[in-house]
Amino acid sequence: MRRLLLRARALLRDAIKPVGGALLGGLAVGLLRLTRHFDPDRTANFFAAITRTLGPWLPEQRTGRANLKAAFPEKSPAEIERILTGVWDNLGRVGAEFAHLDHIWNLDIDHPERGRIELAPGTIEKFAVLRDDSRGALIFASHLANWELPALAGPAYGLDSAVLFRRPNIAAADRAIQDMRAVNMGTMVATTHDAPLRLAQALERGVHVGMLVDQYFGRGVDVTFFGRTTKANPLLARLARQIDCPIHGVRVMRLPNHRFRVELTDAVAPVRDAEGKVDVQPTMQAITSVIEGWVREHPEQWLWLHRRWR
Repeated sequence: MRRLLLRARALLRDAIKPVGGALLGGLAVGLLRLTRHFDPDRTANFFAAITRTLGPWLPEQRTGRANLKAAFPEKSPAEIERILTGVWDNLGRVGAEFAHLDHIWNLDIDHPERGRIELAPGTIEKFAVLRDDSRGALIFASHLANWELPALAGPAYGLDSAVLFRRPNIAAADRAIQDMRAVNMGTMVATTHDAPLRLAQALERGVHVGMLVDQYFGRGVDVTFFGRTTKANPLLARLARQIDCPIHGVRVMRLPNHRFRVELTDAVAPVRDAEGKVDVQPTMQAITSVIEGWVREHPEQWLWLHRRWR
């Protein structure tokens, strides 16, 4: 009898799961569409207030606190909690801003104080070099501030771009998110089995390939991040080993009054082996070290809520 009950429960769970996914997907799509009808700044403030209030009650709060304590052992408990509050605040704002991706890139070169975006010194010149050198390039980014913005930067300056992304598990949400991203993010490449081949072919055509590289990847290479060993996805370094092209980082910093500063780094030199080929592990370490420097400057803007170390 117990075995029959367990089997019946499993069948019921399998039957309900698609329905639940569809409901969640519909809710997510509805929320995104509704958010587009409201002022983006006020909505960002509202979403941030919600996540600051609810976030500390979620399991991710413990993960974030443990990560911060390990990364910053010199910081007091009060400092750790202030950073965590900023993390939840930033996450809420990212959610609200996502609904306005098609017009959030608002930059006035002549009067940068008037727009939502400002560029760090030298960034526009570096974008121009990438645009005009007739070569592909690899661009890495991290989950800092609004991590969707780096994908908007390339097309905004005429760069032929492709962005690697992970599909949401819920089909309805996936379609809605792709529609929003497709407006001005270049070619979207999902993390399927043929993604490395498609990205390599894009690089050979002179496309600029971007990806987020700061999350734990179980089949990755060992790197040190804040003094602790973790796993990094080696795809970017493997592509650099296969296709000779420059590597740059793009970081976004959240500023007061709903504004952002965007910075394109100088080229990050890959580490090469005795044969002159790109050495994957130390190259990923060099990239990870750049990201660690970014996070140390603005720890409250990074996504500490995932298990970066395992």
